[in-house]
Amino acid sequence: MVTGLGAVTPLGNSVEETWKNLVAGVSGAAPITHFDTSKFKSQFACEVKNFNPENFGIDRKEARKMDLYCQYAVAAAKMAVEDCAVDLEAVDKNRVGVVFGVGIGGINTFEDEIGAYGRTGAEIGPKFGPFFIPKMISDIASGHISIIYGFHGPNYTTTSACASSTHALADAFNLIRLGKAEIIVAGGAEAAICESGVGGFNAMKAISTRNDDPQRASRPFSASRDGFVMGEGAGCLVLEELEHAKARGAKIYAEMVGEGMSADAYHITASHPEGLGAKLVMQNALEDAGMKPEDIDYINVHGTSTHVGDISEAKAIKELFGEHAYKLNISSTKSMTGHLLGAAGAVEAMASVLAVQNDIVPPTINHEEDDKDEEIDYNLNFTFNVAQQRTIRAALSNTFGFGGHNACVIFRKYEG
Repeated sequence: MVTGLGAVTPLGNSVEETWKNLVAGVSGAAPITHFDTSKFKSQFACEVKNFNPENFGIDRKEARKMDLYCQYAVAAAKMAVEDCAVDLEAVDKNRVGVVFGVGIGGINTFEDEIGAYGRTGAEIGPKFGPFFIPKMISDIASGHISIIYGFHGPNYTTTSACASSTHALADAFNLIRLGKAEIIVAGGAEAAICESGVGGFNAMKAISTRNDDPQRASRPFSASRDGFVMGEGAGCLVLEELEHAKARGAKIYAEMVGEGMSADAYHITASHPEGLGAKLVMQNALEDAGMKPEDIDYINVHGTSTHVGDISEAKAIKELFGEHAYKLNISSTKSMTGHLLGAAGAVEAMASVLAVQNDIVPPTINHEEDDKDEEIDYNLNFTFNVAQQRTIRAALSNTFGFGGHNACVIFRKYEG
């Protein structure tokens, strides 16, 4: 069961604000403020705005020990734990775990420390901050969260590029099914909008360079798409065993009923052009949930706004869902949030949960009627530009990562 939600995103520093802007079709893209982009091909991104760690109980001393990605993770986790309203004095903390996905980790810390060394190392010898390593490593967010609350259950990080936090949710789900924990705080975080992050993706020609129109740059399934828009932030879901949740009278957003994993085994960065891994991961999730394709009403797609990726995912949906594919609502919330890399899966899972709860499909924004790709079937309902109200019995959320890593989770209405 999903009993708590937390989010720090380019659309807001809370679940409520993020969801409101998703439904309204608001873009989080704007010129980058984190560093001087004058020499970069891409000069915009979906940054988190007005974030202050002290607003989430992280004092200045503790914040200095955390990379930005970790601050986002702790903030989202605190919101989710508070939202789930578990009695922290009464709960068995040996049975509460933390699994957080991170794609890159403390790249800001690495960049700062190595940059400082490059400027001074030749003169004075190696001099690094004492928190360099614990700030940089990708597993430290889950460590901080467990320390804050004293959660002694399973605690680790999943790293599978852009599939990282969906793998975290899948692992959390399985740990609860295996009886290893009653509650898992699961999610993902990322903060890679920095010189090396943007420069690296620019070198790959992976991200959009539509500097004259940032808010319209992320345009999944449109012919003029020219790459994804980088995003940052964190998403967190509290997953809880059903009987444990019922016994304490927990609010239940939705039921997590299945997960799927697969590999493209094709290319280090490109998805399989026929969507073979994407089809398999959705099929595996459906089988795990004991569901048929026609039981799904909404798919929150990976939909990054890249040429091959969008085409292959649309092919996979048609191949697996058959005629039912034309009865689905499909949308890419990355058109608004940008691509949060390792945090994408958690934020999109949250959007899927809220779609199921509220019977609203957030849109895929920035599509124009005359901007159609001949390789995409527009008889599919991509929920272009405007949110759509419909009954959503179950939603499926896809994430695919460099290395061919695919992960998928399914959420269903909880009927009580």
